[in-house]
Amino acid sequence: MTTELTFPVTEQQLQSFSENREEPQWFKDQRLAALDKAGKLELPKPDKTKITKWNFTSFSYDAATEATSSYSGLSDAVRTLVGEEAKIDNLLTQKNGVTQFSSVQDELAAKGVIFTDMATAVSEHGELVQKYFMQDAVSVNEHSLTAVHAALVNGGTFIYVPEGVEVEAPLQAIFAHEGSFGLFNHVLIVAEANSRLTYIENYLSEGSGDAAVANIISEVYVGDGAVVRYGAVDNLTDSVTTYVNRRGYVSGVDAQLYWALGQMNDGNTVSENTTYLHGQGSYGDTKTVSIGRGKQIQNFTTNVIHFGKDTDGQILKHGVMKEAATSIFNGISKIEHGATKANGEQTERVLMLSEKARGDANPILLIDEDDVTAGHAASVGKIDPLQMFYLMSRGLSRTEAERLIIHGFLEPVVGALPIDSVKEQLFDVIERKVY
Repeated sequence: MTTELTFPVTEQQLQSFSENREEPQWFKDQRLAALDKAGKLELPKPDKTKITKWNFTSFSYDAATEATSSYSGLSDAVRTLVGEEAKIDNLLTQKNGVTQFSSVQDELAAKGVIFTDMATAVSEHGELVQKYFMQDAVSVNEHSLTAVHAALVNGGTFIYVPEGVEVEAPLQAIFAHEGSFGLFNHVLIVAEANSRLTYIENYLSEGSGDAAVANIISEVYVGDGAVVRYGAVDNLTDSVTTYVNRRGYVSGVDAQLYWALGQMNDGNTVSENTTYLHGQGSYGDTKTVSIGRGKQIQNFTTNVIHFGKDTDGQILKHGVMKEAATSIFNGISKIEHGATKANGEQTERVLMLSEKARGDANPILLIDEDDVTAGHAASVGKIDPLQMFYLMSRGLSRTEAERLIIHGFLEPVVGALPIDSVKEQLFDVIERKVY
C-alpha cells in the first residue's frame, strides 16, 4: 500500500508562484502535473536505510529574503567561501532560492556561455532548458521526491557552454539556507562538444532554524570530447533533512566527467550520485568524502553505469564516523550488455572513531558483458594503532596524531577539489566536525 504524502503547497499557491515568476506555460504545466504525482508516488528506498519517518513535508515556501545590490552586501560566511573579491567575475549566490549576486565575465558571455539562475534561464532560455530539464538524467516520475522537486523547484543555476568553448576560470555558485525554508534547488549543466568547464558549488546554513527540507537535483550533460569538473561542498545544519541527487549523462565520444563531493551535512541525508557512460571511450570519476556525527543517519549511493564501449568508471569514497552516527556507503559499477572493453573500479573506506558509530561499505559489481575489467575494495575499521604509535613516538599528542591520520585519510578527495578557497573551507569543516 502506497502512503500518500501531503506537501504544504497547494495547486493554487504553486500556480501563483509560477505566474509571479513569469514562467512559460510548459514549465507551469509541468509543475502542476508533478505536484499531483508527488502525493501519490512512493518515497525512494535507499538500501539498508529506512526513511519513511524522516521529515520531507514540513517546511515553509516563503523565502523571506531580498536580493542585495553588491558583493559587499553578502554575508561574511558567503564572502569567506568566495575568497578574494577579485574572484567574483564568475559567481552566483543565492539565499533561500533568491539570487543575491550574479556576475559572469563579458568575454564568456560574448562566446555564448550562459551562467545564470534557474528562474532567469526558464524565462529567457526556455527552449534550451526544456530540452534537458529532467529528461535523460533524472525523471519526474521516479518517486515522490523527484516529483515534488519538479513541482516546487525554487532555486539553482543553469550553465550552458557552446561547442569548442573552454571556460578557463571556474564558475562558482553558493547556495545559503536559513530558517524553515524548503530549498528545492536544481542545477542544470550542458557542455557541448569539445568544451571545457570547472564548476564548484557550496551549500551552507546561516543561523539555526526549525525543521526544514533541502531537495537538491543536479543534471550534467557532456557532449563529444567535452570535459566537465564538478566540485561541491554540502554543509547544512542538523535541522535540515536533505535529499540530494547528482547525475551525469555522458553521451559524447571520449567525453569526461569528474565529481569531487564533500558531503558534510549535519542532518539526516540521502545522497545519490550517478554517472551514465553512453559515449564510446567516455570516462567518469567520482570522489566523495563525508563525516557523520551525533545521531545523524546518512546513505550515500554512487553509481557508474556503462553503456558505451571502452568506457572507464572510477569510484572512490572515504567516510569518517564518530559518536552515534550511522552511514551506508554503496558503490555500484554496472556494465551493461554490449559495453565491451569497459573498466569499472571502486573503493569504499570508512574510519570509525567511536564504539557507537556505524559505517557500512558495500562495493557492488553488476556485469552483463564478458569482455570487461572490473574490481573493488572496501574496508571499515578504527585508526591503526601502529600509525598512532609511530606519530606519538615522534612527539605528537594523541589528539594531534589522530587529526593528522584523519586528514590523510580524507586527502584523496579533498585534494581533488578544483578551487583552493573551497579546499580550505572543506578543511575547516572537517576540523569543526571531527574536533
